[in-house]
Amino acid sequence: MKINIIFILVATLILTSCNTADKKTQPTKNSNLTHGQVQLTLKKGITTKTEVLETFGAPNITTIDASGREVWTYQRHARVANASSSSSFGTIILFGKNSSTAGFEESSRTMTLIIKFDENQKIHDFKSRSSNF
Repeated sequence: MKINIIFILVATLILTSCNTADKKTQPTKNSNLTHGQVQLTLKKGITTKTEVLETFGAPNITTIDASGREVWTYQRHARVANASSSSSFGTIILFGKNSSTAGFEESSRTMTLIIKFDENQKIHDFKSRSSNF
């Protein structure tokens, strides 16, 4: 008889316990402008303006340097926000327990790319820098 009561209590505990987790990530638009993509795509004296436009889109700033070379500057910023929460609830006939946790995390990433073109519309030189914080 005692074993049946213990079995019923354990079964009730298992069946009435609930554990949920909810993790939401705010979507961000992916950009081709990454340090790896820059290294794979850009080759001095080979890559043309058209290829740069097709890969990275229009630059943020275009200027002419002291040597008369056209300079394109790209700058991209991304923010990633993660919110998560979890809660659990359990009961044993007359006694209960309820707990809840929540969290929020945010990070930023910046990528800067500066490209100088020669008179043949090909890359003369380029520099890139990325930072995460």
